[in-house]
Amino acid sequence: MGQGEEGSPPAAEKKGAEEEGDDFGYRLFPDRNKKPQSFLVRSLFTFHNKCQLMLRLTLETNPYARLLLEALKQSGCTVFNDRHFSCENCDGCVSGGFDAATSQIVLCQNNIRQQSHMNRVVTHELIHAFDHCRAHVDWFKNVKHLACSEIRAANLSGDCTLMNEIARFKFGLKGHHQTCVRDRAIRSILAVRKVSKETAEKAVDEVFDACFNDLEPFGRIPHSKADARRAYRDFQNRDRYTANL
Repeated sequence: MGQGEEGSPPAAEKKGAEEEGDDFGYRLFPDRNKKPQSFLVRSLFTFHNKCQLMLRLTLETNPYARLLLEALKQSGCTVFNDRHFSCENCDGCVSGGFDAATSQIVLCQNNIRQQSHMNRVVTHELIHAFDHCRAHVDWFKNVKHLACSEIRAANLSGDCTLMNEIARFKFGLKGHHQTCVRDRAIRSILAVRKVSKETAEKAVDEVFDACFNDLEPFGRIPHSKADARRAYRDFQNRDRYTANL
């Protein structure tokens, strides 16, 4: 299970955690193991209705999400709302996740309360979905693969914008974006894998330069919605140019 934006790692690592059975983060998403509720039952829960409404607005209006949906479609992985998104209750420390086993994005309806938060979570998880579509990612056994996708998601989703970092009471100038991306990738790995902090840091550091500079499908680091809109227009124009060759 790929862990989404706003996750927190365990407070302390147990000795020999790597040898223990790893549940790949599924403990954070308890509804994954439950029988699906009927639409009528789910419709009675305010959290679920609000999650669905915010998701629809994100998919229809957010330039980050719209670009990623187009890129996934072009890569042969068309995303369908009812099939590939699921609003569920999760552990208190996570906002979303990408379930590689089902190619489904989980949105934590009990933890996502604002539209801006939904926008970031959906974008973050769609980047994981895009990586899953375009590359042979070994999510469960190769921590470097997970690290690379977490770096890309933190870098390209808006997780590390200046305003978000100020809201977290984190300030810095030179190299602050890179530091944020690195730290959030490490936190995400620790939240869903039973590995030591040193193992997570080593995996992130070994792939950081290559994965940080892999800007597909945006072509740039979108630091704002305006940047994302420009990237979306560029992506559409690139597609038109290729279609005329």
